[in-house]
Amino acid sequence: MADLKYNRVLLKLSGEALMGDQDFGIDPSVPTRLANEIRPVYDAGVQIAVVIGGGNIFRGVQGAAGGMDRAQGDSMGMLATVINALALQDTFEQAGMDSRVMSAISMRQIAEPYIRRRAIRHMEKGRIVILAAGTGNPFFTTDTGAALRACEVNAQILMKATNVDGVYDSDPKTNPGAVKYDTVTYDEVLTKNLKVMDAAAIALCRDNSMPLMIFDINGDGNFLHAVEGQNVGTVVFDKEN
Repeated sequence: MADLKYNRVLLKLSGEALMGDQDFGIDPSVPTRLANEIRPVYDAGVQIAVVIGGGNIFRGVQGAAGGMDRAQGDSMGMLATVINALALQDTFEQAGMDSRVMSAISMRQIAEPYIRRRAIRHMEKGRIVILAAGTGNPFFTTDTGAALRACEVNAQILMKATNVDGVYDSDPKTNPGAVKYDTVTYDEVLTKNLKVMDAAAIALCRDNSMPLMIFDINGDGNFLHAVEGQNVGTVVFDKEN
């Protein structure tokens, strides 16, 4: 623990990442690879919470675009995150990492209800807490849910794992000349519309001085390096800090 900068972190994973090379669902190799990335951090005694999206199964925004009621679609999307959370729990526990799924929507037969103090206690006891169903409310993304939970459980940093090695001034996939930021402020993210997270999530982090790191989860050891304090991506922070 002496060599680690952060002792309690919240890791945000996208549902789309679980698809791997598939067009839908969960590629079993992806949760296994994620477990291998998380294992060294878990073994080091870091307290870990995970928020998982559901875009590999269903996205409420897409449903609304097809004519579905947005609130109904978002409810379906929240249920999709629970499926992903259970898949992660199974993989983590097969890898020997104790974990608990906590859901913002009550479904006691398969997940504990989210209770802030209980989540913190699980983390203090060395269990990975997988937080499902977003905020439990429609019209809020899982990015906003991750920002909210990071603040609630007193995480020292919110780490968003992506397939890109940080934040760029434009899409590096379409613009070879895109410039990567090592650091950027919350306000710059909002004013430049850098697409790090949705505006509500960024504002929540800014207003509560929650540092945010965007990094590539596909790089070997990147999660551990991030917890050690290395800037393996882009750090978003308050300009006054």
